[in-house]
Amino acid sequence: MFQGEETIVAEGPVLLTYGEGIANIQLNRPDAGNGFNIELMRALQDVTMRVHGDRRVRAVILSGNGKLFCAGGDVKEFAAKGAGLPDYLRMATAYLQVCVSGLVNLEVPVIAKVHGCATGGAGMGLVCCSDLVICGKSARFMAGATRVGMAPDAGATALLSKIVGFRRAMELVLTNRFVEAAEAERIGLVNRVVPDAELDAEVLALARQMAAGAPRSQGATKRLMWNGIGRGFEASLPDEAREVSALSGTADALEGLAAVIAKRAPQFRGE
Repeated sequence: MFQGEETIVAEGPVLLTYGEGIANIQLNRPDAGNGFNIELMRALQDVTMRVHGDRRVRAVILSGNGKLFCAGGDVKEFAAKGAGLPDYLRMATAYLQVCVSGLVNLEVPVIAKVHGCATGGAGMGLVCCSDLVICGKSARFMAGATRVGMAPDAGATALLSKIVGFRRAMELVLTNRFVEAAEAERIGLVNRVVPDAELDAEVLALARQMAAGAPRSQGATKRLMWNGIGRGFEASLPDEAREVSALSGTADALEGLAAVIAKRAPQFRGE
């Protein structure tokens, strides 16, 4: 576990702090609504790679600094590129794909803490690629891409329909209407809505719960769940059997069984 809290990236478009086995990844372009540009995407990729393979990390909290979680792409910067925008976006979307793929492939649970708005390809994409999503009561969500003549990215075209259903996903990406927090919870876009003033505490409590879990078990479960999104039921069975068999020989599995029998809380070490 971490001793205290260590700031890894003190300045820049993405901040990373460690504490209590939790990596806090925070988008840090508040003046631009945490809108994505290439610099932010590069920083997010770097921070995600730092977290990968760090066995001290048991959970990740993904958040935004300032008034918004993420306003999507930086529209003003995009517009300023003029005729060079297609080349810029080719590079930007390549970075974005690496970022969301990196978050999905982290071996630990990623919890999105959403306040303000999560809009556009990047904002909705980060919500869709997180394992768990908690939002404040005033949070709002919008797809937004077709509003500026573009198409959804960050994996949203594949994931959003899996999360909320095909017809509703099609409506959201074509109409670009705002989804209020209560509806987001009802349709399954988020796991839970909490009062704005309680958002930090609720997310930290959930992250602590995840950090106390068996890391290899949670990593395998997360991997199976994400792999299962695009596969049929029967195709997932061999992978499940292989992971369960491998996990059953770990110290954490034996500790979990012993804890249940002894009616005590397990002490998982990830060994």
